[in-house]
Amino acid sequence: MNNTILAIKQRFGIIGMTKSLDHAIATAMRVASTDLSVLISGESGVGKEIFSRIIHSLSSRKHNQFIAINCGAIPEGTINSELFGHEKGSFTGATGERKGYFETVDGGTIFLDEIGEMPLDTQAFLLRVLESGEFIRVGSSKTLKTNVRVIAATNVNLLENVQRGKFREDLYYRLSTVPIKVPSLKERREDIHLLFRKFVYDFSEKYHTPPVQLDENAVKVLENYPWPGNIRELKNLAEQISVLSESRMLSAEQLLQFMPQLNNRNLPVGLSSRDAVSGFEEREILYKLLFDMKNDLNDLKSLVFELIKSNNLQMPNIPAGKLTLPGNAPGIQRGSYTQTPDYFQADAVESGFSTPAQPFYYDRTNSGEFHDNVEIVDENLNMNHIEKDAIVKALKKHNGRRREAADDLGMSERTLYRKIKQYGIEN
Repeated sequence: MNNTILAIKQRFGIIGMTKSLDHAIATAMRVASTDLSVLISGESGVGKEIFSRIIHSLSSRKHNQFIAINCGAIPEGTINSELFGHEKGSFTGATGERKGYFETVDGGTIFLDEIGEMPLDTQAFLLRVLESGEFIRVGSSKTLKTNVRVIAATNVNLLENVQRGKFREDLYYRLSTVPIKVPSLKERREDIHLLFRKFVYDFSEKYHTPPVQLDENAVKVLENYPWPGNIRELKNLAEQISVLSESRMLSAEQLLQFMPQLNNRNLPVGLSSRDAVSGFEEREILYKLLFDMKNDLNDLKSLVFELIKSNNLQMPNIPAGKLTLPGNAPGIQRGSYTQTPDYFQADAVESGFSTPAQPFYYDRTNSGEFHDNVEIVDENLNMNHIEKDAIVKALKKHNGRRREAADDLGMSERTLYRKIKQYGIEN
């Protein structure tokens, strides 16, 4: 199998030794002899179309037509006509009938790239083709048959699109009979330098110049970059350096002059781009919450110091250590409490005190109880009384404006009128 994979790599110009890449090629080879639908997933620029061509060239359809269609590049209003054809006069500009790709490529293979960009109504028509091989031209009522193998590709998570209602669930499972994951360039670090050398040698022959080489540090810089544009971005860099660089041996500093972003490290990331944005928003909320808590704490400290000042409460100077309550304090066991921190006292000076506030305690030696005597009031808990009281307060709050009072109480204005009459409330 390794020799066969190597032969496929040489035939299609695939460079790389990564196991995940070999696994993707092996899967494409095994499924090629069948008519199963294949869904190729991977980031933009990883070469998904090459895998569709591998499948077609190794299948029984290899002598028939192969066509690649970018679903995201066709306008929504014309994609049905492009794929399934149309009849004369079916829409403005349809001056004659036209055969669609599913009709002209009968017996061959259609590669639908960026399948996640396909409109929902077109997805329904595609599902019918996959299940029964039938389709209808735009503006026609006649059912036509086709024998086309569909290979789809996407650079987005289709399951997430299914959950958002942007992609049909039944079509997703119909397309992904055999999934193939093409690894991104950041998952193939050992292949980056090999690909770069391949590209610079190709451009060397094209422009008749000596090939560019990299020193050891420059290679490390190249491998540590995450390559969001994948192979396309690496190929563009190789061509740029081949044309613009005066030196044929580049150091890391010289390489960074062409792409300063290469200095970005390829650190592990646990979030996708969409989740990263969501995570950023969550952090912003958390920072705001912590900031508000800090403000509340400062307000609380100011309130405590104001109470101390207004009640002439003296706080004795106690050395750093612990504050111990006196043993004769009734109702409280003898124990120790941590002294107020220095920064807490410093805030008191900033608040306007001439001397820092000190910890204090109450000594109620002459009291039989530690707490003050309170009077318990028996409140009327009758629901009608509570409701009447709430209505009176709402009317008073809104200066007798019944509509605003009703909104505040969470009831309709008509219900409020009835309650006012029921309880005999004077507005």
